[in-house]
Amino acid sequence: MTGSTDSTTRDAATDDDAAKEVAPLIAQRPKRADGRRNYDAILAAARTAFAEHGAGASLEDIAAKAGVAIGTLYRHFPTRATLVEASTRNGLEDLVAHAKHVSGTEEPLAALVAWMRQAVLHFSTFRGLVGILVRSMYDEGTPSHAMCAQMHGSGADLLTAAQDAGAIRADLTPVELFDLLHGIAWVRETTGPERDDSDRLIDLLVGGLTAR
Repeated sequence: MTGSTDSTTRDAATDDDAAKEVAPLIAQRPKRADGRRNYDAILAAARTAFAEHGAGASLEDIAAKAGVAIGTLYRHFPTRATLVEASTRNGLEDLVAHAKHVSGTEEPLAALVAWMRQAVLHFSTFRGLVGILVRSMYDEGTPSHAMCAQMHGSGADLLTAAQDAGAIRADLTPVELFDLLHGIAWVRETTGPERDDSDRLIDLLVGGLTAR
């Protein structure tokens, strides 16, 4: 009987270890002051590098600009995906908060359009981020999935409110809306700041989506 119990315990431990291996890694700010300093320095350097060079920026260069060894970077951010997720997490949280704010202060169509403009700005902040966000929204194995799903839900709620008010065509789905926004973000991302037509494209998009 004891042998059976030991075997069950070992099997459970093995299952727990396997779950840890496949669970998405989420970087967390350390509790110790020195760890927080390194974590914050790496994030600041990463945001600058990703904005300048895209999501494929050199991790070695990021560590150097943060003033830490590459091993320190990997202790805080075991994979590139965890560093990208941490670098963009605040922006995703801001989008969720923005959706809550405009839903309580604007009429439904104005709230949706204001949020759409913020979403496009965030999606196009880092080159390569559009593709990462698209994968993260649907792939539960990515670190950004939970935050992306929450952001997606906040936009979907604004869309539903605008549809219920009769301001946006009823057959538009949240997935289609995000596909359209990612398309505008891709244009903004690839053309650069010297030609930012994203507001114009959103206006054209809303004109086509307005319920007739």
